[in-house]
Amino acid sequence: MPRPQRCRRICAFPDYAVFGPVGGEAQAQVTLTLDEYETIRLVDLEGLTHSQCAERMEVSRTTVTEVYESARRKLARMVVEGKGLVISGGNYRLCDGSSPCAVPCGRGNFKLNEKGTNTMRIAVTYENGTIFQHFGHTAQFKIYDVVDGAVGASAVVDTMGSGHGALAGFLAAHKVDTLICGGIGGGAQMALGEAGIKIYGGVSGNADEAVAALLAGALDYNPNVRCSHHDHEHGEGGHTCGSSGCGSHSCGNH
Repeated sequence: MPRPQRCRRICAFPDYAVFGPVGGEAQAQVTLTLDEYETIRLVDLEGLTHSQCAERMEVSRTTVTEVYESARRKLARMVVEGKGLVISGGNYRLCDGSSPCAVPCGRGNFKLNEKGTNTMRIAVTYENGTIFQHFGHTAQFKIYDVVDGAVGASAVVDTMGSGHGALAGFLAAHKVDTLICGGIGGGAQMALGEAGIKIYGGVSGNADEAVAALLAGALDYNPNVRCSHHDHEHGEGGHTCGSSGCGSHSCGNH
């Protein structure tokens, strides 16, 4: 019996997860898994060695080499054969800020308490006390822990440049279950829905007051909110994001 695979730690979901040839329709598509994507990002973009990449992903160097070579073959097929590319699935777990990393990402800034059955965690797109109006460009979230219907603690967390699809993973890593925001694109809504995060969009004004109104059942929001600016200019539609746990495969202790 083969040994179970260990989840490969990834920093964030990609902002763009669907690609295709320009000027024609791809006859077939290649699926690049999220752990394969991470090796390409770390080795080819950040310039890490396989050993450094292995440390970042918390797996062996041999595993990184195997995953990296698989990813490169898929990218070669995409370019040479004119195939489409989808980034989805794989054997991964999203970083929650608890692992040591040389690159600050903001996840460790907000210390999570164990959530009880009567606890919810609300995130608000945030700028100078108010609700920032463009979800995909928010530089900060204000996160509130609500216990038995009352705010017990809150903290402002920097997104550290995360955008669009990656923000869904950012919120999932912080164990957020409710989002209050202004405008938000359809792709981001899909990613948040897959992460189990309920959205209250089309909200403006003071962030603290919006949270209080939500808890009182009096929040004025738009259940059909859309942000066409993001959809058309940033290509939010079409990407698929996993959850804060492993991808499509089960992971063991190896």
